[in-house]
Amino acid sequence: MEEQPALTPGLTARVELTVSDSDTAQAVGSGDVPVLATPRVLALAETATVAATARQMPSGTTTVGVRVELTHLAPTPIGRAVAAQATLASVDGRRLMFDVHVTEVADVPYEERRVIAEGRVERMLVDRQRFLSRAFD
Repeated sequence: MEEQPALTPGLTARVELTVSDSDTAQAVGSGDVPVLATPRVLALAETATVAATARQMPSGTTTVGVRVELTHLAPTPIGRAVAAQATLASVDGRRLMFDVHVTEVADVPYEERRVIAEGRVERMLVDRQRFLSRAFD
């Protein structure tokens, strides 16, 4: 990769999800209860990490997930909304580390919202074409 984008700690993004039948542990096979599935929590967190750096990505580059630490702390029933917020915590060359927090969406200050999950997501900056050519060799 020739050019490194100017990704700096502090970039952030927030994405929301209203839990539906297809988001439950029963639906995705990660359990037998009708609440938000851990794999969906992780997908939402990763969506937030991608969004946090999307505007800073130069043409031809992307990020890929390489490591996740996620603690799913509370159940969320169908019909409730949750929000994942990702903040770029550190940049080490091509390695990007994000702090992620998933909270219920409620009409209260962010600090008072119930925490659904929290953790860290590590992503690697890659050249899109090179990455895809390796994947399909």
